[in-house]
Amino acid sequence: MSSELRFGLFSAFGAYLLWGGLPLYFRLLDHIAPEEMLAHRIVWGLPTALLFIAAAARWKDLRGALTRRRLGFLAISATLIAINWLVYIWAVSAERVTEASLGYFINPLVSVLIGMVFFSEKLRTAQWVAIAIAASGVGVLTWELGRLPWVSLVLCFSFATYGAVRKKISVDSRIGFCIETALLFPVAFIWLAWFQTTEGGGWVGDGRWLDWLLPLAGPITAVPLILFALAAKRLKLATIGMMQYMTPTIQFLIAVLLFREPFGTVDAIAFGLIWTALIVFTTDSVMGERKARRLARAARYT
Repeated sequence: MSSELRFGLFSAFGAYLLWGGLPLYFRLLDHIAPEEMLAHRIVWGLPTALLFIAAAARWKDLRGALTRRRLGFLAISATLIAINWLVYIWAVSAERVTEASLGYFINPLVSVLIGMVFFSEKLRTAQWVAIAIAASGVGVLTWELGRLPWVSLVLCFSFATYGAVRKKISVDSRIGFCIETALLFPVAFIWLAWFQTTEGGGWVGDGRWLDWLLPLAGPITAVPLILFALAAKRLKLATIGMMQYMTPTIQFLIAVLLFREPFGTVDAIAFGLIWTALIVFTTDSVMGERKARRLARAARYT
């Protein structure tokens, strides 16, 4: 195994492990309201992003990204990721991490649908089958809950749409994250300024000793994104695709084994259908990539 491949695997593992462990961090700070936690994530995220750009000496790239078109798209992606963060933080505080993990299991399939609708990407038969099986799983969960699993759906659609918007513009993940948090920063800062004037409000939590963890919201948000970008440059798409299921799997295990969230027979059926869909989807993706490589090699020798 080459050093580049090894570095890519460690980067991907680190990114997905950090994302998977996020419920533990937010549960430690669940005495802080979700909207306040979101504001801290944005406020501490901006200086973290600037530090990473300074360390990589990417100021020229940052200035180059400040075009009207890119700022327009990044304003949309910033809104989408803020919605995603807020719903996820709320799900942890409301003891619905299992439902949140389901959203990230479904996310790759939603991304395929968005690719078909907005990027004219064609779906293979196996991909349609995977989407149909996943939809059945969502249907089973809806029947059990008596309502749509809105946490799962908001998380998967907001993140998949976020990915589609970022695909439209060629911006380094560090640069994009910096501009997104800069666009959100004024709203978050003003909200925190207002919040600290209310009864029980404060700039840094409510005085509990765990509030010293709040500044970590910046690195915890930025570091996995940067690790993921490093991995994506060094690993095959199929490898990235298979490893991405680490995150919802870790979240699911934390929810069921540590947080003791309820998980009954109907939940097992719903998740079983989703996992079956992912097996079909991943197997088809791997086979499709292998076929594409064989065709590319054949074309070089003809």
